[in-house]
Amino acid sequence: MKNVIVLWSSPNTDGLTAAAKDAVTAGLRAGNADARAVQLNRLHMEHCRACGDGWGSCRTKGRCILEDDFQSLYDDLAGADGIVFITAVYFHDLTESFKAFLDRLRRCDAFTARRLTDKRCLLVACAGGTGQGTSECLARLEYTMKHMNMRAYDRLPVNRFNREYMLPALEEAGKAYAQRLETGFDMYY
Repeated sequence: MKNVIVLWSSPNTDGLTAAAKDAVTAGLRAGNADARAVQLNRLHMEHCRACGDGWGSCRTKGRCILEDDFQSLYDDLAGADGIVFITAVYFHDLTESFKAFLDRLRRCDAFTARRLTDKRCLLVACAGGTGQGTSECLARLEYTMKHMNMRAYDRLPVNRFNREYMLPALEEAGKAYAQRLETGFDMYY
């Protein structure tokens, strides 16, 4: 059984992003994965301070000096077989808590540690309002993943207009992702 962390961010625990998290998690479990959801908004996570000369121990040791929930989550992600990133969309971008986490994650992982290299991930962006912004948000998220040599298995935009058919699609995507983690991926880039 593969271990998958579903990392999600929204302060609203019963909105569109939470429903997307529930759908993906159900699909992962149906695909025989051990799925654990982690809500970034509930963690104590400081912003990067660009310590030292702008690069502290994050670049040289792959560890952050700040004492909060970051290092434990980073260790969990490095040990997971798969990662699902789900974010609400704010102004065509990731949530602020996701941006803060990813700023620190890429500083620790992209240069020295490389603990997330070649890890396949599933990307989901959930937008209310007009529903615009999911494509830009997913592109920014994937750019960050590429910076750490991670690979996106799929990119799924969800909004209030496509919710009825995307939530079942997210469940199927979670199931397919779990199965690919078990059998392997045949995509390259």
